[in-house]
Amino acid sequence: MELNKIFNDPIHGHIELHPLCVAIIDTPPFQRLRDIKQLGACNRVYPGASHSRFEHSIGVCYLAGKFVRHLKNKQPGLDIKPKELLCVEIAGLCHDLGHGPFSHLFDNMFIPEVKVKDDADWKHEDASCKMFEHIWDNILKDGDKKQEPNLLGRDVTFIKELIMGTKPERADKRFLYEIVCNNRNGIDVDKWDYFARDCYHLGIKNNFDHNRLIYSSRVIDDEICFRDKALVNVCDMFYTRSNLHRRAYQHKVTKVIELMIRDALVLADGSLPIGKEKKMKMSEAIKDMDAYATLTDSVYYHILWSRDPDLKDAQDILVRIETRDLYRLAREKTLNEEQKKEMGFSANHVSDYEKQIAGVDPSLDLKSEDIVIHIAEMKFDIPIKHIKLFDKKNSAKGGITEDQVSQLMIPKQSHEQMFRVYSRKSDKDHVDKVKKAFDQWFELRRSEKKIEVQVQ
Repeated sequence: MELNKIFNDPIHGHIELHPLCVAIIDTPPFQRLRDIKQLGACNRVYPGASHSRFEHSIGVCYLAGKFVRHLKNKQPGLDIKPKELLCVEIAGLCHDLGHGPFSHLFDNMFIPEVKVKDDADWKHEDASCKMFEHIWDNILKDGDKKQEPNLLGRDVTFIKELIMGTKPERADKRFLYEIVCNNRNGIDVDKWDYFARDCYHLGIKNNFDHNRLIYSSRVIDDEICFRDKALVNVCDMFYTRSNLHRRAYQHKVTKVIELMIRDALVLADGSLPIGKEKKMKMSEAIKDMDAYATLTDSVYYHILWSRDPDLKDAQDILVRIETRDLYRLAREKTLNEEQKKEMGFSANHVSDYEKQIAGVDPSLDLKSEDIVIHIAEMKFDIPIKHIKLFDKKNSAKGGITEDQVSQLMIPKQSHEQMFRVYSRKSDKDHVDKVKKAFDQWFELRRSEKKIEVQVQ
């Protein structure tokens, strides 16, 4: 039997991984994660944020194993088997195998825009499961698969369920499904690693201590619960998520660059064949793991340096990014929960809004393609009803009630909607026209709804 290998990670220090995890890491589909940035275009605003899905995946694998080992050692009666521990580690390692170029830009912005038939709701987790199957069935050697504790077909299914966070109704040890992707309350090791890693590379202070939460946990009634005195740390976790979205992930310049990359990818979709043997559109590669395994952030430079005249329009957009000639922000409006409900804005109707704004005042001579809208949902949710606590006697206290959480830690408004309108042309006269058209259109909408909205 091969020995575990040790990695030196800037976030977690020296970490040790099972030989089967190392065998998965040493496959081309996993190695491609080196060339997929964790934060999309965020490094164009925060220069240090150039880390990749590769190191994040290794970090999640490590934290998943650390969390399960803590529960196993603290509560031997849980009877956690070595095979189950390894499955959770592999799920953590492979949970992001399905990310496309620039991470969430691909599945949240590009795929919906090209409207792939039958795949409008496609998410990277779907591809992660398919890519893991592809590695297991077609790439890993039999000798690697037979590493103790010798995983079987049902274990592969278990790993895919852990990646998706889906609990079968009659699943044994249901708490294991809350480690990598926790659909019950969102507290999982995926977030713990990217909070620590993203803050480190962004240069943003992280007050959340995931190690304290691990050591404050135990399983009660087949659910992961936390010590009551760790409640402040739990709240810090959700504050950290909100802070990262507001300061980095949804930053107005990050988003405008991602919108420009999206536009370039959409224009290049039919002119940039993807795959080694069977060539297909970029948007079609999500159905073929051999082709999808060749798709990384490098597509940006394939377009930028291409001499293909069919890619000229896409190339022009990327040249604008390189020379910092970005789409210009014309207006940004912030709507609270009540205003959002009243106005009824939805990201699904962005193209309709762009057409309406362009046509609101014919004298401005605007076209819908002159305007691009981005709607960002800003949330600060603490799912208190789904977080279970226990006291120092290890007695379950049930879900958190609002009176247990300081009102200073729970904002009166937990949701905001940022409605941003950009001009694709950067000259001031055109930006002013977009502003004027948007103000007229928005005033019509607001007069119908009769509500006040914060204007920036």
